[in-house]
Amino acid sequence: MLREFATPAPAISILALVRDAAHPVDAALDSVLAQDMRDWELILIDIGEAAAASAAFAAALARRRDPRLRLLRLEGAGAAVARSRAMAESRGEGMLLLDTRDWLAPGALARLAEALAAAPEAVGAHGGCAVMAETARPGDRPLRGRQPALPHGDLLEQLLVGNPFADGGQLLLRREAVRQAGPFLPHLRLGEDWEYWIRLSLLGPWAAVPGGGPVLHLRRRAGRAGHRMPRDPASIAPAMLAIWGNPALEARLGRARFLTLQRRAEAEAAWTIGQELIRDGQRAAGLERLRASVAQAPTPRRALLLAAAHALPMLPRALHGPFVAYPG
Repeated sequence: MLREFATPAPAISILALVRDAAHPVDAALDSVLAQDMRDWELILIDIGEAAAASAAFAAALARRRDPRLRLLRLEGAGAAVARSRAMAESRGEGMLLLDTRDWLAPGALARLAEALAAAPEAVGAHGGCAVMAETARPGDRPLRGRQPALPHGDLLEQLLVGNPFADGGQLLLRREAVRQAGPFLPHLRLGEDWEYWIRLSLLGPWAAVPGGGPVLHLRRRAGRAGHRMPRDPASIAPAMLAIWGNPALEARLGRARFLTLQRRAEAEAAWTIGQELIRDGQRAAGLERLRASVAQAPTPRRALLLAAAHALPMLPRALHGPFVAYPG
């Protein structure tokens, strides 16, 4: 009788979440298959409710005939629950949380893996991303490059004030750090990734991918529905409560620093909400939020932007900057 041998665990598990059946997964899958690093597995996580869409995803995997690709069907699960389940089923020593609307840059896995291997104390490695048009395809020019502008080391305080990472696809997480941090919080529908990066940062520093090239191409989420920032203050409240209610945070920072950063984070959230309200046509409510933000954490730049926000009706659209209205 032949002895059965277990398949060796891959170096990286790519957990590819399908958020919207309207977007094909081909660019994401092909970008992974084209990586020069070959030691990986990819779990395509389908959380939709349309049987036709699920069949299309299964067909996309079957066309490629690669045993490293598999489909995990979690009908009706939220992003937090789905990713936690996929993380539990994955086998790689590193984990990358890819959104299937986006795609990896050539050499991204190798660059992230090398950065993480060079920093054994790091919880994860981060690289830059390039922002693409909603309808862009691989090879198109980016709208702009977006680098995290974050160094190697302790990023906890920077992450507490706001989430500088555009998407989990630009991060490679160490399995042991993920095990210690635990799963995503299932009740969070907005900011679940931000809360998780902070929880990881309490465990250790981050490694930075050297060089200026992006590791991820991120499709811009167009319009109101595609924008992930909140317009309702209540929408971000659960994430804020989870972050600042974590007792490990005050123990790490000390009471005085904890309160200072909490005020800055609340001011940043108020600014984001105000900006989004104005872009959504709710100018009075938006200005109220902007004023509260500046009062809580004033800076010269924010004071100037607040003045500009009050003057929007007198300014041409080309000068509306971060307050430009959404189409329609």
